[in-house]
Amino acid sequence: MWRLARPIGSTLRVSGRCGTITGVTTPTSPGTEPSPEPPTVLGVPAQPAPPRPEMAPAPTGANTAPPAQWGPPAYQPPGGYAPAPYPVPLPQGYQIPPGYRVPPGYPVYGYPPPPTSPAGYPLAEWIQRGVARLIDGLIVGGISSVILIPVYIYVVLSVIPPITTINGEPVAEINPFAIIGPMLGLIGFVFLLSFILNYVYEVELLVRGGGQTIGKRIMKIKVIPVDPAQTLTRGHAVRRMLAQFGLGLVPGLGLVNVLFPLWDKPYQQALHDKFAKTLVIKLGA
Repeated sequence: MWRLARPIGSTLRVSGRCGTITGVTTPTSPGTEPSPEPPTVLGVPAQPAPPRPEMAPAPTGANTAPPAQWGPPAYQPPGGYAPAPYPVPLPQGYQIPPGYRVPPGYPVYGYPPPPTSPAGYPLAEWIQRGVARLIDGLIVGGISSVILIPVYIYVVLSVIPPITTINGEPVAEINPFAIIGPMLGLIGFVFLLSFILNYVYEVELLVRGGGQTIGKRIMKIKVIPVDPAQTLTRGHAVRRMLAQFGLGLVPGLGLVNVLFPLWDKPYQQALHDKFAKTLVIKLGA
């Protein structure tokens, strides 16, 4: 075990069990500083670091190149080519404020405008036409029921004779031809009544109402000719009604006629509209 002792003065003594090492330094006189000794590493004098090379000053003058930039050079479009401006979409229903002008070369794209008639009126939507047709059908069907129900009762009671039975045996036999004739007459009456009601409602009421029936007036839609120079006439209404009535008699075609405006372009016409050269517009839009 070593023990380090430093007494007053300039003597450094290290003592231990195995011996004593004593170092003596020469005292310095007052007012003088001791000369520095070179540092040692494990008793070997350390070599001083070589001096740093001085950087040469940057050249100055008119031909001095700008400092290099990191990364690839900026893309330059070829001569005579100008990039197209980026279109700016507008939300539906948004209008450019008055007095504001879009910079030249910057087109503004919004949602496509709704389809319109040749005269510029917005076309009626399919749901509006469907609800109007439902309302008109209920009105015509209600009037038909008021007339046909008493006729049905009268025909049934007149063609089926009273049957008298004796000991469980019918006395009078039923003649099939006596039933078929009145039933065919009933079918013809129903067809004629339906045709008359449709004519009155879809022709006379449509023309007198300025292109509107009760259902169309409720849904705020109107029938007009495709040609903007024409007005709705009785001829337009008759052709429209005949096509609609005839298509309804053929199974499947009536449904196709109702759904046809969903995919028809550009005027969303039904088949009876195409036959009559009419279309349906939206009012109050």
